[in-house]
Amino acid sequence: MCKIESENEQGTTIALIKRIHWENPLISPEKIHERLVNLGISDAPVPNTIAKYIGKSPKTSSGKQIQSWKTSLNNHKKGIWAIDFFVVPTLYFKVLYVLIIISHDRRKIKHSAVTSNPSSAWVAQQIREATPYGATPEYLIHDNDTIFTFAYFQQFLNNTNIKSKKTGYHCPWQNGICERVGGILRRELLDHIIPFNERHLEYLLSEYINRYYNPSRTHQGIECQTPIPSIEWPVSTVADTILVSDPVLGGLYHNYKKRAA
Repeated sequence: MCKIESENEQGTTIALIKRIHWENPLISPEKIHERLVNLGISDAPVPNTIAKYIGKSPKTSSGKQIQSWKTSLNNHKKGIWAIDFFVVPTLYFKVLYVLIIISHDRRKIKHSAVTSNPSSAWVAQQIREATPYGATPEYLIHDNDTIFTFAYFQQFLNNTNIKSKKTGYHCPWQNGICERVGGILRRELLDHIIPFNERHLEYLLSEYINRYYNPSRTHQGIECQTPIPSIEWPVSTVADTILVSDPVLGGLYHNYKKRAA
């Protein structure tokens, strides 16, 4: 009897994992594990087990980082925001620039914006829009792009009591959190949906960030939590869990809520 019950529980676990993988084929075994833990499932399988069920290899650990810089960022993370651009071509080969502003403490994307003609004045306006009630960060990490180092922008930061922290030349790892979120947006969104134009790109970013990334995407750097703290679901086993899914971006991703059994 115990063996039969164990096999039934394993079958339920495999079915749940395969369902989440089928509904979210782009997320890794680590992310599936983190989503289950975040939903309060006490017997969530480890990533290696999940990888076995869905036929994917788990991620290997990242390389070494410079400890002194990492320690400094960690000590001041509550007051640090980071900013960066990345380039997105449209379906009609127009080049658009996406600006991302992210907080270090919760990995929350505070603001995103799109333009075809970036300037220091435009970036300053985006920071104003990201801080409508004057809740500015203590530090802003950015690279040595002339848009950020231009006197107008540096004076703007000084007037708003934000300390500019430039990274070293050819050291993108010093702005690693913002660089990484640019890569996430490419891999998880823009590699799969090509924007028609600027307005369409703004819509895609808004949907992904506000409906999936900030409220639902877990991060190992914040102990598998989400940028916007999630509901603390009651603890349950896989066998006792019923999930209701909510599609995002036409089903590219799904959010989950527990339903009473």
